[in-house]
Amino acid sequence: MIKDVMVHLDGSPEDEIRLEYARSLASGEKAHLVGVFTNLLPDLSIAMPFDGGAAAVVQVVSELEDQARKDGDVTVKRLTEKLAGLPAPAELRRFDETMGTMSIRVAELSRYADLFVATRPYGAGDTPVWLDLVESVLFGGGRALLIVPPGYRRQGAVQTVLVAWNGTRESARALSEGLSFIEKATRVVVVMIDPKPDTTMETDIKAHLLRHGAVPEVVTVQSNGREVADVVLDEANRVSADLLVMGGYGHTRFREQVFGGATLDMLTVSDRPILLAH
Repeated sequence: MIKDVMVHLDGSPEDEIRLEYARSLASGEKAHLVGVFTNLLPDLSIAMPFDGGAAAVVQVVSELEDQARKDGDVTVKRLTEKLAGLPAPAELRRFDETMGTMSIRVAELSRYADLFVATRPYGAGDTPVWLDLVESVLFGGGRALLIVPPGYRRQGAVQTVLVAWNGTRESARALSEGLSFIEKATRVVVVMIDPKPDTTMETDIKAHLLRHGAVPEVVTVQSNGREVADVVLDEANRVSADLLVMGGYGHTRFREQVFGGATLDMLTVSDRPILLAH
């Protein structure tokens, strides 16, 4: 059961997308909504020169920090007014931090919510957006992370949930975190890609979800050389899934960055929300 939803806010146009999605979730669950505003400050350690001139740099960074805090004040005023006008009970938490500490602080706060909503970090431009924050919440928050594609507009409640299941610890964590959606969904589809023929995964996952009141459709798919993300998204399109539930980073992040992997691919190309857990 979801009782509090946190949503990342940074003053960008994507705030509207994230906030609308989080508001809809909170309203449906009668949950408390917490906006987490991340106001980045300049990092003195990065700006400090090696060849002298430190005093001048400190002065410049101090001025930039003052301006960042003032800009943050303006954004906070706007966001506070926005949250006050929502039907769900809501509050705003603010962090004025450098990039090096921001992700840690947000991950620590995310442990006090049932769900954290953020924007898909890859695929919206040339460089990842808030990637460190997303990964810090995923690995350090201990709760579910719900990723919304850039520009995504939710249409109604979550009706169809697609669960990507491979029997790993990460997929079990995601399944557990996603039960609030699964138990309320009108359709639950479990996709298993290239399952081993000598396992009882299909029977076991079906029995587990039945005990939670869901009547799952279990689909086994052969990848035939396709990437896992492509298979999952094809199946999601086939069933018109409103939400994907899957484990995050079954391999190390370094391995996925070097060799590729399902999580990295989904965080780059998914056209619909994903609930991740690690």
